[in-house]
This record gives sequence, structure tokens and C-alpha cells, in this order.
Amino acid sequence: MNGRQLRARFRGVAVVAAGLLALSACGGGDAGAKGDKSGGDKAAAAARTVKHDAGTTEKVPAEPKRIVSVSVTMTGHLLALDAPVVASQATPPSVITDKQGFFTQWSDAAAKNSVKVAYQGFEPDVEKVLALKPDLIVGASSGAENAEKFYDKLSAVAPTLLYRHDDVSWQDLTARLGKDLGLEKRAGEVVAAHDKRVGEVKAAITVPEQSAALVRDNQSAMTVFTPESAQGRLLTSLGFTVLEPPAGKGQTQGGRSDFAEFSQEKAADTAKDSSLLFVSHTPEEITAATERPVWKDLAAVKDKRVYDLGLDTFRLDYYSAGNLIDKIEKAFG
Repeated sequence: MNGRQLRARFRGVAVVAAGLLALSACGGGDAGAKGDKSGGDKAAAAARTVKHDAGTTEKVPAEPKRIVSVSVTMTGHLLALDAPVVASQATPPSVITDKQGFFTQWSDAAAKNSVKVAYQGFEPDVEKVLALKPDLIVGASSGAENAEKFYDKLSAVAPTLLYRHDDVSWQDLTARLGKDLGLEKRAGEVVAAHDKRVGEVKAAITVPEQSAALVRDNQSAMTVFTPESAQGRLLTSLGFTVLEPPAGKGQTQGGRSDFAEFSQEKAADTAKDSSLLFVSHTPEEITAATERPVWKDLAAVKDKRVYDLGLDTFRLDYYSAGNLIDKIEKAFG
């Protein structure tokens, strides 16, 4: 397909999208069914302008009815808010997803709310999103599913909001989404429930004197999570001292500052006497990692201060944060 054909196709998508939005505005609610224009006028007046991490979006519905998530990471945050998610991007199925490619920590919530798979893969399928007739699109501007380069195309379908989820706690992201989607009350309830659980578990556990090294084994290298990562912040709130990553610049992904990759030797040398808390591993993978020559003689391995935080802890949302807290309570209670 040449450039002229691509431009024509995109103009067609934009025209159809505009038609869908117009039909939605005319057909929404009893007022529209009766030919009363006041319903549409009120909806237009209630629409808001939202500043997000990819720009500023106008005409965001005050009460969205059909949200399509183009980020499997953001979907968990939206479901925790009881947002009306009708469909979500999915990843290729793996040990951290259900058979559809939805993360296991919230796949039950997705099923309960009849959330469909919008498409599978990390690049938004704009035509499939269009077919779902969203009145709002929510996605990510960080991570593997970063949709910034598709922002204009998605915005032609429906108002689109994109958020970074790497350098922010899931609580702060939940509060921001609550404000932007008109779900402030629910956001407050979600965070309050989490904070209550944190307080209960913090009072019931005995935290090791040693610092906690949050790590993820990548065979040739080791990912080390910073105290400012979502995982680091949660462990800190439970009373742990989270180890700073090795000195020097490690290999990061997309400018992220919540974790970095270092050689096995450098990460092990920095960990020294720290307890080892493994993020997103099977028990077999943790055993294999700690049996390597560079790790097997560390004090944490000899003293059995190696802990499994669960497969779903690589990306934290309300659901996986709760699962992590359960793991901590079981290990240190």
C-alpha cells in the first residue's frame, strides 16, 4: 500500500469515527430518543478537558460509558475503579496471563465485567478499536505498550488519554485516573482499603534487619528495582529498607528510572548481606538463579533469606499489590 492509499485509509477511519461519535451523541439517553437536544447540550457542557502524559484532550466525557484500554497494564487500574471497560489490549498468553492474554491478577474481574479482547499485541489495532465504538480510549505512554506514536490515530476514533505508569505509585495513578474519569470517590475507597491492609500487615510482621534487594533474574543480567519503584514503595510502606541499585548507570528501558539492569556480578556484589526478594519468578527459576556461583555463597542464600514475591508483581496495580502483601504476610508474619 503506497503513501496516498494510507492517507486515504486514515481519512476514512477519521470520517467513520466522527460519524460514530455523532450517532452516539444523538442516541444516548432518553432525551436523545425523544428528540430533546438538551441531553446533548448537557453532555457537551459536562465534558472536560484533561491533561495527560501525551498532551491535552478536550471533550472527555464526564461519565464515560464505553472505555477501550489500549494498555494491558492500565486495564487493571481501570477495573479497580469500576470504570466501564468494554475491551482491552491483551498480550501473548504466558505464565503471568490467562489464556486470553489478560494479567492473572485481574482476569477474574475482567470476566465478571465481560471485558473483551480488543486485539492481541503491543501496537494498537486502530480499526479494531474503532469497531468497539468507544467514547473514551485509555492507554500508556510508557512500557512495551506505549501508544504515543499512535495517539493521533486513536484520537480520531475517540478522546484518548495516555499515562506513564513506571515512575509513579499505583496509588497516585489511581487517584489521577479517578480525577480524570470522574471516579474520585471510588479511587479514594480503593486506596483507603489498600492503606488499611498495609497497616494491618505492617503491625503483624517482623521485618529483617538487613535491607531488601528487589531483583529479577534475566539470565545474563539482573534487574534491580529502585526504592522509588512501585514495588520499592510498597515494601517501604511495610517497614522494609529497600536496597539502592548498584552505583553507575545500568541498562534501562525507555528512560525508566524504577529499575535498571546490571551484570550478575555487579548486582550480587551490591546485594552482599541483603535479603533477596525476587519479582515475577516461578520457584524453579528462583532456585536456578540462587544456585549460580555468583549468588550461591551470598549470606541471604545461606541463611535462607530468599523470598518469592509472586509472578504478578512485575507491574503493580490494586490487585497485584494485594497479592504481594499477602506474600509478605505469609513470609514474615
